[in-house]
Amino acid sequence: MSSSRKPEIQIAWKTVTYRSVVLMILGFMGIVALATRQAFPEFTHNSVRATTNLFTNLLERLAEPGNNGASGQGTSQQAHITALDGTVRIRKAGGSSWMRADYSVPLEKGDVIQTGSEGMAKIVFNDGTNYTVKQDSLIVIEENSANERLQTDVRVRLNTGTVDLATVTYTQGSKSEVNMDGATAAIGPDSAARVRKDPKSKQDELLITKGSGTVNRNGQTLALADWEKVSFQPEAVHMDKIKEIGPPTPISPANMMPIFISSDSKPIEFSWSPMANAKGYRLRISRNPYFSSILVDRRVTSPAVLVSGLGEGPYYWIVQSYDGSGRESVESEKNRFTIIARGFGSNTIALELDPLIQHGHVIELTGKTEGGARVMVNGHEVPVVGADGGFHYFMPPMPTGESVITITAQNARGGVNTQQKKVVIQ
Repeated sequence: MSSSRKPEIQIAWKTVTYRSVVLMILGFMGIVALATRQAFPEFTHNSVRATTNLFTNLLERLAEPGNNGASGQGTSQQAHITALDGTVRIRKAGGSSWMRADYSVPLEKGDVIQTGSEGMAKIVFNDGTNYTVKQDSLIVIEENSANERLQTDVRVRLNTGTVDLATVTYTQGSKSEVNMDGATAAIGPDSAARVRKDPKSKQDELLITKGSGTVNRNGQTLALADWEKVSFQPEAVHMDKIKEIGPPTPISPANMMPIFISSDSKPIEFSWSPMANAKGYRLRISRNPYFSSILVDRRVTSPAVLVSGLGEGPYYWIVQSYDGSGRESVESEKNRFTIIARGFGSNTIALELDPLIQHGHVIELTGKTEGGARVMVNGHEVPVVGADGGFHYFMPPMPTGESVITITAQNARGGVNTQQKKVVIQ
């Protein structure tokens, strides 16, 4: 063997795959997890549950329709009818037949709502905007959506009739609009408006009764504040801006108040706040809230008048002021009152009230009167009064501020008892 031969260097290796590495890591983590579970069982259980919830929520977010990461895309929403009276019909989007309106029917983009000669519907959208569709009116829901930034887009087209609408405080960038005859009215937050399209006079009007709004048509834009109105004819090019006369504020009979009368009762006094520069006032009383039939229509020069001859039952009243040229203000708020006959020799009946319980804007009321008696709260009858006279009632949501709750109990002999409670809703 030659001594000049150099020694050889041999290198050996073993192939380790990624799979093996992963399995080794998982095995090591499994051992650690098992040891942790044995040492800290409660901590391990909570950690596993939190991780599971995290992944579940993530999967639900990814599975939500329309949640594809694109910004600015809106998700369609539904509106709902919250008050209904008379003949009201709905034609669903894309349909050709009409159905009778019902509280259970959701309203969506493209739906058409029509009221009859004595019909009325109150519609509430998800952004809090509510529309009161008056008699002989037809509207179309053109848009009702919200995006991932909670910006809402509510648009309604008025084809004919009158709607009263009110907005709430909504997210900046949201829109609440009404369209008619080429005009787009954008209503500001915390605002109220009356929109009217009269086919007989061929006159379109939008009046801001509270807050602000803008109307855009044919390149002309007009900003409106309290008691300012835009008026135009469908074929006209320009719009006119008018300052309206503010209406009086009804005082008595107060809203939802009962009035007890007997055979020798005196006339009922109606009063309201006086208005500067008003030459007189027009008082109207009706049995229904739409004033399609009028019992009293009287013009007076003072802010109070006595009215006699009203029998038992519910009534509604409104008042307007008018100036020297006879131009009338818009209608005031409607006040509802109920006349109740007091029987001869009637006595005060028992009425005990528990402390009021407040749930936000809703008041829970419990109490007890005599068995068989009726109980009314702000003019609304409590549906169930127990055989022992006990009752339990949740009031409709009340507005922010101070309000008076009137509770009246009455038996079949004409005995009554009325109590009032003041509440402050923050």
